[in-house]
Amino acid sequence: MQDEGLAPPLLDPSVLDRLRDDVDDDEGIWKVFVQSFIAQLPDRTERLRLTLTTGDLGGAIDAVLSLKTSSQMVGAQRLAGLALGLERSLREDESRAEPAVVLPHLAAAHLRRIKQCSRQTIYALQAWL
Repeated sequence: MQDEGLAPPLLDPSVLDRLRDDVDDDEGIWKVFVQSFIAQLPDRTERLRLTLTTGDLGGAIDAVLSLKTSSQMVGAQRLAGLALGLERSLREDESRAEPAVVLPHLAAAHLRRIKQCSRQTIYALQAWL
C-alpha cells in the first residue's frame, strides 16, 4: 500500500496535454475520451468490488488491469498507482491461497482508497473539461 505522504499526484497534466496533442487539439475528441473515462469509472470500480468480494480471481485481475490501464491513459496517476498495488497483491496471492478467502481480504484492504481516489479523480478531470 502506498504511504499517503508519498502518494503520486492525482493527475499528471503532461499526459492530458499529450492526449490533446495526439488528437491535433481537436477538443471534441479529447473531451469525449475523458468524459468516457469519467462515465465508465464507477462501473469499473464496481466490477472490481464485485470480483474481489466473490472470489473471482480471473475477473479481479481483468478488472484491475482495466482500471489501471484506463487511468494511465488519462493521466490519473494516483488511481493507476493504487490499481497497480492491488494488481501486485493479486498476483502475489494467486498461487498461494484460495481466492475465495484472499480476495475479500484484498477488497477490504484496497477498495476504500480506490473508490475515494476515483471520486477525487472524477472531480479533477471535470475541472479540466
